[in-house]
Amino acid sequence: MSLQEDIKYKLARLNVLEKLIAVNVAIFVVSFILRRVARSIYTWVELPSDFYSFIIKPWTIVTYAFLHYDLIHLFFNMLWLYFLARLFLNLFSPKMALNVYFLGAIFGGLAFLLGYNILPSFFKGSAYVVGASAAVRALMIFLCAYMPNKEIRFFTFNLKLWYVGVALIVFDVFGLFGFNAGGNLAHLGGALLGYIYAKQLLKGNDIGKGFERLMNTVTGWFSKDKKAPLKTVHKKKSKVGGYTKGDFDSFNKQKQIDIILDKISKSGYDSLTAKEKEFLFRAGKE
Repeated sequence: MSLQEDIKYKLARLNVLEKLIAVNVAIFVVSFILRRVARSIYTWVELPSDFYSFIIKPWTIVTYAFLHYDLIHLFFNMLWLYFLARLFLNLFSPKMALNVYFLGAIFGGLAFLLGYNILPSFFKGSAYVVGASAAVRALMIFLCAYMPNKEIRFFTFNLKLWYVGVALIVFDVFGLFGFNAGGNLAHLGGALLGYIYAKQLLKGNDIGKGFERLMNTVTGWFSKDKKAPLKTVHKKKSKVGGYTKGDFDSFNKQKQIDIILDKISKSGYDSLTAKEKEFLFRAGKE
């Protein structure tokens, strides 16, 4: 097996959040090299604090989250993301993970823009913001809000997730008065998205579905396996009340997941049986 094939094989085995880690690291390496050539290139991917500059470059509301200039910044963001990947994807689908991640980045960027344009005298100094912190914070606070009583191991003792969530929020609020006010403002925007997403999901509302459909449409434009609509023929499927057996299976599976997640939110992950944990693990891999 060649080196290229070996890399492709290993990347294929990564889960969706681990692939995001790989993308962030690759972009950091490329940006480190290019910064020595032309610093002005990065003004096109950083999220500016000036609203009019943002209007000219609206894509920066997403691209900023993939850019890190500092190795320590990248390391801690990716360390958090690696930890969250295992925890999140054992319970939720890869698509939901992407919804929370990207919406967290967008909300974080919007919080940064609003803060610097509504209260310019308070938020000073930062001309732009970069980094995946808002997206990572959204994933973390989502879990803290969805299953607050789940315990995680911290060195020699256990901590409930809601303790961690509160500590992060307090840290970010105090950070608004420091040298990285813009970054902490973005963190709070991502945290707000994660909290709202989780609370709505507990009520049965997946607020990321619209964003997911938009992304499916955009990726469909670049899909190589586009099929002509006229070639689609009616397939014979046995239906009951307009639904196929697959529809019923999918519905029943989702209901089972919802019941288990509700049990986690009330009693914690450790209250699950081995069979329920195995079911969630398999569901998260699909």
